[in-house]
Amino acid sequence: MPAMSAETLATARSAYADKGWFVAPDPLRPDALDKVRESMRALSGTVRPEVVYEEGTRTVRALHGCHRYDEVCAELVRHPTLLDLAEGLIGGPVYLYQFKVNIKSPRQGQEWPWHQDYAFWAHEDGMPTCDAVNIALNIDDVHEANGPLTVLTGSHRVGLVEAAGSGAKAGRDWRDHVSAKLTHTVPEEEVKALTGTFPPEQLLGPAGTVTAFHPSIIHSSTNNTSDDRRAMLVLTYNSVTNVPTHSTRPAFLVDPDTTPVQRLENALA
Repeated sequence: MPAMSAETLATARSAYADKGWFVAPDPLRPDALDKVRESMRALSGTVRPEVVYEEGTRTVRALHGCHRYDEVCAELVRHPTLLDLAEGLIGGPVYLYQFKVNIKSPRQGQEWPWHQDYAFWAHEDGMPTCDAVNIALNIDDVHEANGPLTVLTGSHRVGLVEAAGSGAKAGRDWRDHVSAKLTHTVPEEEVKALTGTFPPEQLLGPAGTVTAFHPSIIHSSTNNTSDDRRAMLVLTYNSVTNVPTHSTRPAFLVDPDTTPVQRLENALA
């Protein structure tokens, strides 16, 4: 994955501002991706709070905060190209706010309802503005049947779209933030009304694809109805000037370390 050029960063900023998402032109190297996959496999077999399961099962739904205790994940956070993209879109130094791997197992992976990530960060953590960015890495090939991310392109420009009283739900058990029954969602009728202006698009692509998407873009994903797993790793970088004011959620969901991320030139070498 070569260094990101000034021209590519300019294209990324334009697309991100207009559409709310941008696909990087180069994927993560296969050897680096293999290291991430192997760490994910090992971590999925551990029993700890950071490992979340599909409701009523022992099927892993997500891994959280892996960078805090896994060397490969910690190196990925410092990967120069990913950090270039994050800093280029934010416009300055960033720290790692969240690290998660969303896993949809074949025929078992459940949906994520329509929502905006920033609703959680604003209500639960007191993040002042949406001056953060999600950098997503496809661990597996993502196709139409294995539960891809669907976004309402451009919907980040409308701000938070919420049901009445949504903010009052803040402070509930953090497990309600990582299950198929999310605390903060966008009502279906609002989604239907917005699709005429902001067309839904599925973010498909082969393993290794890197996509940046906005914290306020409205998005969802369906159940995995295929025989193929769909795992997607998401690094959320936040501006060092945008630190949350009152988060009480576990450190593996909201990292309290706001030290600017430093590049590791040979990350995952």
